[in-house]
Amino acid sequence: MALFMIGLGLGDEKDVTVKGLEVIKKSELVFLESYTSLLGIEKEKLEKFYNKKIILADRKLVEKEAEKILEPAKDKDVAFLVVGDPFGATTHTDLFLRAKEKNIPIQIIHNASIMNAIGEIGLELYKYGKTTSIPYWEASFEPETPYDVIKMNQASGLHTLCLLDIKADEQRFMTVKEGIDILKKIEDKRKEKIITQDLLVIGVARLGQDDQMIKVGSVKELENVDFGAPLHSLIIPGELQVVEEEAIEIRK
Repeated sequence: MALFMIGLGLGDEKDVTVKGLEVIKKSELVFLESYTSLLGIEKEKLEKFYNKKIILADRKLVEKEAEKILEPAKDKDVAFLVVGDPFGATTHTDLFLRAKEKNIPIQIIHNASIMNAIGEIGLELYKYGKTTSIPYWEASFEPETPYDVIKMNQASGLHTLCLLDIKADEQRFMTVKEGIDILKKIEDKRKEKIITQDLLVIGVARLGQDDQMIKVGSVKELENVDFGAPLHSLIIPGELQVVEEEAIEIRK
C-alpha cells in the first residue's frame, strides 16, 4: 500500500518508464494530474495502453480535495500520474508532503521534463538562469516578473526558459506569439530595451512529441510564426559559446 508519483514524460503513452508501467498496472486507483501540463494524446489511449481506468485530477482535486487521493493510499496502491516529471510543479511537492505527514508510504518514479529535454536545443543546461512563467494578463493582474527575470539573467549572460501559461479548465494554452506580445507590452511600459524587435529568441512547441517544433529567430520573425498545437515555450538566449551558436543556427 503506497502512493506512487509517476512521471509520464513528454510524448505519448509509450514514454512511461518500465518501472512506472509496472506500478500503474498493479495499482488499484490511477489518477492523472490534468492542469499543470498537457500530454500529446487522449486519456483513452492511456487507458487502453495501461489497461486501467484513469481518473482525471484537476486543480481542485489535487490542491483542495487531496484526501480523495491520499486516503485510499493507506490500504491500496495508488498511482498519481504527472506529465513530464512528478516534481515539475510545486503543487506536487505539496501532495508529497501531505502524504509524508500522514505516514503514507510514497515512491517517486522520475521521467523526462521540459527542464532537461530543453537541452535538445543545444544551449548548455548549466548556463540557464532562473526559469520564469509568463501568465495571461487579466484585469488588475499584469505581472512584470518575467521581464525582470529575463533582465537579471541577461545581465549574467544566462539563458532564460519561459514557461507559457496553461488554463486547462478553459482549454487556453498560451502561444509563443502571445508570450512575446506580453513581453513587448511590458517593454513598452518599462522602456529598458530588454525586449527589442531584433532580440534573438527561440520558440518551442510540443517538445518530446513526434511533431515537435523548434524555431530560432528575432522577436520580429518569431511573432509571426504559427507554432501549431500546444504546449509552447519561449527561450531567450544569453551569451553564446561557439558550439551553442552552431547548434541553434540549424534551427533558423
